Amino acid sequence: MKKGMLSIIVVVAIIVVFGLMLMSSYNNFVNLEENVDQSYAQIENQLQRRLDLIPNLVSTVKGYAAHEKEVIASISDARSRLAGAKTPQEEATANADLSSALSRLLVVVENYPNLKADKQFTQLMDELAGTENRIAVARKDYNDQVAEYNKKIKRFPGSLIAGMTGFKEKEYFKADPKAQEVPKVDFGGNG
Repeated sequence: MKKGMLSIIVVVAIIVVFGLMLMSSYNNFVNLEENVDQSYAQIENQLQRRLDLIPNLVSTVKGYAAHEKEVIASISDARSRLAGAKTPQEEATANADLSSALSRLLVVVENYPNLKADKQFTQLMDELAGTENRIAVARKDYNDQVAEYNKKIKRFPGSLIAGMTGFKEKEYFKADPKAQEVPKVDFGGNG
């Protein structure tokens, strides 16, 4: 009788210990996933800040460079694509397109010294530059959180627990492949 009772106690103790380990690991996955989501929200927050600054910047440029409609239209289109992006990869691609359009705008601005001297334009460009830095930091923080989360999911015994509880690998915020291309700048010169 005592041996049977002792066996039951040992089995129950093992089940309890395993249950506590499973619960602890599950809670760790929840915390890591929340960290990833929070970091991604910071990227979205900074991208939204950037989207909010761009109409003011475009309006300021329009006043000086009304005939530069193509550049202004490309910024508006890229802004719309970024606002409609749903996944980190779509956001990265739209973000690269917007950065490219803004780069073309800066080339245009070089032709308008009065615009470069405009206080509102200068302030908007400073805010935009600060936002670009915040976006870069937020992307790095997000990718760091994704790396930590994905490592936990891929390592044993986390891979078993993640599989049982439905936690899936997260996607990194990657640069658009076009970002590796050297931009071509044409100042309107003849060859």
